[in-house]
Amino acid sequence: MAVTKQTVARKLFAYLQRRLSLPALVDWAENTLLKGDFVETDTEVLTSVLGQLGLADVRAFGLTWEDCQGLMRQLGYDLQVEMAESA
Repeated sequence: MAVTKQTVARKLFAYLQRRLSLPALVDWAENTLLKGDFVETDTEVLTSVLGQLGLADVRAFGLTWEDCQGLMRQLGYDLQVEMAESA
C-alpha cells in the first residue's frame, strides 16, 4: 500500500500526542523511506519530510515544535494547540 501525505501526518501527530516515541517515529520514517512506496504525485514532499523525520534522533537535527509545524504544512495540515488541566 502506497504511503500518502495523510499516512505521514498521522504518524507525526501520534508522536505529538505522545502515542509514539521519537525512536519509533524515526525507525518508521527510515524504513518507510527505504521502501519508497509513495503516492507518485507526492514523492518529493514525502521523501523530504521522511528524510527530516529520519534524522530527528540526531542531536544536531532534533525535532522542534516549529519543525513539526513546518512538516505538517508541507503535508497539507495545520497544527492547533489546546490546553487541558492535568488530572
